[in-house]
Amino acid sequence: MAVEGSVPHMGQIVPHLVVRDTQEALAFYERAFGAELLYRSPSPTGAGEHLHLKIWGALIQVSTEEPQQRQQRVEGALLASPETLSGSTCVFQVRVDDVDRAYDHAIREGASPAWPPTDMFWGDRYGWIRDPNGHVWALTTVTEVLTPEEVSLRLREFAEQMKGNPL
Repeated sequence: MAVEGSVPHMGQIVPHLVVRDTQEALAFYERAFGAELLYRSPSPTGAGEHLHLKIWGALIQVSTEEPQQRQQRVEGALLASPETLSGSTCVFQVRVDDVDRAYDHAIREGASPAWPPTDMFWGDRYGWIRDPNGHVWALTTVTEVLTPEEVSLRLREFAEQMKGNPL
């Protein structure tokens, strides 16, 4: 959608999140992630609304799910929120300056811990939170840049350690 102030760059992927309540989602994203609201409009049916946000420099769209439209199999209404699906179908990964600080802040603002920040074999400090709408966010801080061979070696070592001790 080409709305002034929220036009993506050529080739930029813009996630479009579906939630039950856009007002609650917006409030959380503003508190936890410093989201900036760029655009807001009602949905064509009037049953929900559509938002454009900027979060950590990325464009994100958020829309209300419309179960009645989905039941009627209206084109474009095949989307559902993670709560309706009983899970998320993807993970939104974002690089932050301090994963521990970003993780703790998101938890204080209403996110649920899903994977505590951990030093990972691929060279990142990495953790997951689940936002109040059910979307999973991977927060990551690059701690060292490795070659593919170094990652492969560390992966083998990690897998060996995990035998008999699954996460």
